[in-house]
Amino acid sequence: MSNRRIWVAGATAAVLTVGLLAPSGSSIAAPPDTAKPAAGPAVKVAAGETALVRFRLPDEAMLRDLVASGADVAARPRTTLGQVQVDLVVTDQELAALTARGAVATQLIQTASEGSARVMASKEAAGARAALAANTDTLQFLQSYWWTSEGQSFLAVQVATTATADPDVEITVTWKTADGTTGSFPLSRFEDSGEYQYHVALPQPVPAQPVTVTANSSLGGTTRAIRPTAWPGAVPPPNPAGYQKDFIAAYMTPTDIQARVKRLGRQYKSLVDVIDLPNKTQGYRRTASAYLGDPATAAIVVDSVKFGDQKMNGVQVKTVDPGKKNKPLKTTYKDRVLTVSLATDSTGAVISTTDQVAAFIDAGYPQVFNAFVEDGSAGKVMPIAGPARLDDGLDGTEVSKKPWTVQALRIGKVRDGSKIGVMAYSQEHAREWATPLVTLEFAERLLANYATDAETRSLLDNVDIFVIPMVNPDGANYAFNDYNFQRKNLVNHCTGAQRDPRFANSWGVDINRNYTVGSYFDGYVGGSANCTSGTYSGTSELSEAESGNVIALARAHANIKFAMNVHSYGGYFMWPPGAYKADGRITLPRPSIEESAYFMDSAKRIIGAIRSSRGTVTWPSYTGPVADVLYSAAGNSADQLYYELGILAWDFEVGNDLWNAETQEWEGVGFQPPYDEAHAESQEYASGLVELVRVARDMQADGAIQP
Repeated sequence: MSNRRIWVAGATAAVLTVGLLAPSGSSIAAPPDTAKPAAGPAVKVAAGETALVRFRLPDEAMLRDLVASGADVAARPRTTLGQVQVDLVVTDQELAALTARGAVATQLIQTASEGSARVMASKEAAGARAALAANTDTLQFLQSYWWTSEGQSFLAVQVATTATADPDVEITVTWKTADGTTGSFPLSRFEDSGEYQYHVALPQPVPAQPVTVTANSSLGGTTRAIRPTAWPGAVPPPNPAGYQKDFIAAYMTPTDIQARVKRLGRQYKSLVDVIDLPNKTQGYRRTASAYLGDPATAAIVVDSVKFGDQKMNGVQVKTVDPGKKNKPLKTTYKDRVLTVSLATDSTGAVISTTDQVAAFIDAGYPQVFNAFVEDGSAGKVMPIAGPARLDDGLDGTEVSKKPWTVQALRIGKVRDGSKIGVMAYSQEHAREWATPLVTLEFAERLLANYATDAETRSLLDNVDIFVIPMVNPDGANYAFNDYNFQRKNLVNHCTGAQRDPRFANSWGVDINRNYTVGSYFDGYVGGSANCTSGTYSGTSELSEAESGNVIALARAHANIKFAMNVHSYGGYFMWPPGAYKADGRITLPRPSIEESAYFMDSAKRIIGAIRSSRGTVTWPSYTGPVADVLYSAAGNSADQLYYELGILAWDFEVGNDLWNAETQEWEGVGFQPPYDEAHAESQEYASGLVELVRVARDMQADGAIQP
């Protein structure tokens, strides 16, 4: 949750009192002499006197300035017709200064009593105490959890300070175990979009369960001692003897996944429907292109309009010197060879420039070729070059180039919409190879154990389960065959020079930035209009077949009330809101208190199930709304499912950091870890998905939600 400083009314005036300010150091000092006092009622304060006066301020900016500078605000401000009414304790000189700044004194409420010196001394002492208190911050634990994994205990905390604007505040946490052992570690300030959030550190190893923790700041703030809570505090029911799992033997390409989906449909006909999603993807295809000339000196790029596999791979292009004087520029395209005969002058010298040749090709063959000038070659004489062969640059010779039909598995005994629905989908991002291993392991466990395990049978009898193992097959094919860090799909919306083949690994649309709620197109942070950006949002919301398929499945089955988007890596467990606007870090609307609690309670159950596999624990600081624990992801799928369709939507980031006991450091695993690690991720997060189905079944059984 954002800790952006906003006005909060205090219970008493003492909350904001910082003592009476001497005129020379007053925070409401007069502006330069050019300022003119505003007209208003004749409210007067005698020289040397202090009074409680009601003012009408011209705007809220002035109020914020007064509060920030320590003015004595005596009552809750009220805004009427764009003006702010506020009661302030002021001296006569402060009254004059405020009037000069445009404030209008509307009522003299009370003057300071002419009490004894004892009363004045008491007020001065109170002011001094308040001034001292203003220099001391207040600290609060936002999180304090501990857990044990593979024999090592860890402590994770978040602490917030009221000194939000001070970037130099240092906070130290001290822990104590039951045997009296103590230790401490520093926290780091965390800001997001320019807004202070809290101080935090990576989970810290401790020798045993900590029984108390305290925090202290460099400003003198301190917390009371608290007892850390066990995390996540939930344990799934044990699997019975003979429970079948471990159905994943290797990383799986899109072709492998497609074959597995078809096999499951054949093998478990009474429990599975295979659904063809409505939008075919582009396929593992790109246009074919070639450099004509030398990119280091002078060249153009010739690009096919059709895809390379549509008889454009291997097309040749060349420039020739006609060998005669005063010849015009002309082109011919015959037998899959584009020949450009360059123009010459009266001496027979070639005079055609790169710009002229590119424009001539475009104009002459708009249905066949695009041509543009290579960066740095504009205006140069076009060289005699070629023949160059156009090629789509794809290395996957065994991969089908046809448009791809993305498929979903529908699993359950009753698949007519009368049971509550759960959707799990993975590999929106092509390079996340471990994610379809999770969803397929999950599907296979449910199907293989239905006949022998009563708990699995209860789940499939009462829940309608939808699984899309591979949202982005084209990008995945590219990641396996051409560029393993490919994140996006293969649709190239770039134009002009950005279609240069040297940008080939940067083309495509980020599927998880292409949805409709909280999108880049609505001004939210985390997407991009740059077609070569890793978070390119596309030409419009839902411009891509892949994102359209996810939403089409959800819209077609109104009983889907839960969804899990499986990503990698980092070990996060998240839910909406997933995006904010930068100015003020304004997120999409927060879930209600009750719904937020349900998100967290369910997360703890699912994290407990993940932990049951090999002890991996998703950190508390990585559990929560996307916008808070990761970053703003404009136009992500979970936000559209939640805000538009009313689906309780979560996100996994599988692949938790691993603790290295030798180096005493947390180490990342990456998008394509060694297979043994990917296999372990498939097993633990499949257990998490099974627990999500339990969560859905239990909610339906409680009557809290209906299909």
